[in-house]
Amino acid sequence: MSPDSNTDDSIAVDRRTLLKTLPLAGLVGLGSTPVSARGGSARFPDLIPLPTGFQPEGIVSGRGTEFFVGSLANGDIFRGDYRTGEGDVLSTEGSTAVGLSYDRRSDRLFVAGDGTGRAFVYDARTGETAATYQLTDPGTFVNDVVVTREAAYFTDSFRLSEDGRPFFYRVPLGPGGRLPDQSGVTEVEIGEDFQVVQGFNSNGIDAPPNGEFLVIVNSSTGLLYRVDPATGEATEIDLGGDLVTAGDGILLDGKTLYVVRNQLNQIAVVDLAPDASSGEIVDTITDPDFDVPTTVAEFGNSLYAVNARFGIPNPGDAEYDVVGVSK
Repeated sequence: MSPDSNTDDSIAVDRRTLLKTLPLAGLVGLGSTPVSARGGSARFPDLIPLPTGFQPEGIVSGRGTEFFVGSLANGDIFRGDYRTGEGDVLSTEGSTAVGLSYDRRSDRLFVAGDGTGRAFVYDARTGETAATYQLTDPGTFVNDVVVTREAAYFTDSFRLSEDGRPFFYRVPLGPGGRLPDQSGVTEVEIGEDFQVVQGFNSNGIDAPPNGEFLVIVNSSTGLLYRVDPATGEATEIDLGGDLVTAGDGILLDGKTLYVVRNQLNQIAVVDLAPDASSGEIVDTITDPDFDVPTTVAEFGNSLYAVNARFGIPNPGDAEYDVVGVSK
């Protein structure tokens, strides 16, 4: 692991904030954060506050009713409870946290490291670092992650090969989610069918439980792709001419794909074919409390979107929350 300066980390966060605001293209002392229900079940509040100035981006469900949200500002993790709305902050060694994925086998969080070029793996109970991987040189944008039985896969929104192809990174996992050495990390070029634009490309990523394929969204073009995790071969998912421009975090639930469209304050609901070769946008979920949602997690019949609120003045002093909506 090679250290980055605080200046480099702040630049990485600022760059990400700028991109998101472009039009359509161990426990520490914050303690518990109680919340009351907003017009719904008192047991499961649908508006959960996060610590002031937290600057969230990624969210993922854990064991039982717990969830985790990462901070762009300093890499800390908020561990909350869907049932009570309360939570704690896990202090980590990371400098920033973008997309998150949870490995139930090992009770670990996998975190995309933004412009550091790194992947972080944390103990979900304590926030202690289990591993850090240098996926690529600093200065790019490691954006999102999904964990399957075989590996953790990370998208990179900026980096292109000499012939203009984007990459994703593969961190192989052994039995029970055993972590590899740095030498086990590989990079995979995404195939030619994946349309590349100047600037921002691949973003949200997910996979079925068996890890047979990956689904990746290109935020700028609004296209979805079915990607081979071994070869990087990409096939556009035919949406009949529809697009999911501003697509950010995605969630694959059986044959239903939820795509968060951040600046539109929407979640597109896509009904996929069994082989994920095609799909149809069958619904759009909105909520008056959405304020640039970036990623989404699920629990039961509900989705929980995190409000990143990109573009607001003084983000370090702002209020942030998680919004629960029905599927």
